[in-house]
Amino acid sequence: MSLTRLTLRDFRNHAATRLEDMQAFNVLVGENGAGKTNVLEAISLLAPGRGLRRAQPAEMAGRAKDTGICTGGFAVVADMEDGAVQIGTSTDAQAPNRRAVRINGADGPAARLGEWLSITWLTPAMDRIFAESAGSRRRFLDRLVLAREPIHARNATRYETALRERNRLLGEPAEPDALWLDGIEAQMAETGAAMAAARAALVADLGRVLETVPKQPFARPALAYASEVPLEADALRAMLREGRRRDRAAGRSLIGPHRDDLSVTLAAKNAPAADCSTGEQKAMLIAIVLAHAGLTAGERPRLLLLDEIAAHLDPVRRGALFERLALSGAQVWMTGTEMAPFADIANESAVWSVREGAATRV
Repeated sequence: MSLTRLTLRDFRNHAATRLEDMQAFNVLVGENGAGKTNVLEAISLLAPGRGLRRAQPAEMAGRAKDTGICTGGFAVVADMEDGAVQIGTSTDAQAPNRRAVRINGADGPAARLGEWLSITWLTPAMDRIFAESAGSRRRFLDRLVLAREPIHARNATRYETALRERNRLLGEPAEPDALWLDGIEAQMAETGAAMAAARAALVADLGRVLETVPKQPFARPALAYASEVPLEADALRAMLREGRRRDRAAGRSLIGPHRDDLSVTLAAKNAPAADCSTGEQKAMLIAIVLAHAGLTAGERPRLLLLDEIAAHLDPVRRGALFERLALSGAQVWMTGTEMAPFADIANESAVWSVREGAATRV
């Protein structure tokens, strides 16, 4: 299964856009600001989470061209196999920051989206992810895990809820109730250990794939999961209990998967990714995503959203990228300001010209 139709209503600058007859390669071409990335963002909302820009839902609602006033809500609907399966997400003016999800006509939680689609993306904003905060790398790692294991979204949501409650209790002037903390920490331990185990397993699997790929044309990264979290719930629960006094003094929980990191090293130089050039960091990021594409084959459709991916690659690297993408079996969506970088795959791609929030099939 793969996407065969995508409909956007009042989504950013797309008042009413419909794309149909998708192929394995799908290319959106247009000037900067035309609305190409907005299409990718709309697709990214068909997975659990806040999408590739991490924007609030109210920020995504379209605005009237003449007045600039927000239209109040948006809708994104995708059909798979010509309507055999339909999933969508939307907001309305009464609750602009509350996103509803419908799967085959029935309302459902956003976490269930992961059961239908496996979505991964790369955007220019991610090029410096290895030099940014650990939080950026955790989100990247979690997106990769979620693309393989839908249950990761539910575990993460339950863990974050329990973490906020534990931090709230630890921050209160009065000593928190020990039995209440026991219950919260039990939920943190169960979901936190599962999150850490899923992350560690994915990093290990990615490492094995990366060891088999050529060193060129993309720089080969070495990966490690930097974590102090035990992979067994009972052990994590004991650590949380023992750390209450310390965490109360700090005003926050100092151990858990919310503090872990993805360690990346350029294998050829044994250099931390953060110390490498921007080009080397981008090459390593591409190498990770390509390796990941081979790990997610299964029953769910796989989508790769690659924003401006070919713009700064030389012809050799572009050719290698397209070859690896073709072998991945995923449906690929790419954007660019011109068609020239995609000339080698033009005949096997669905191409749309995007201009002022309208997409025309070329």
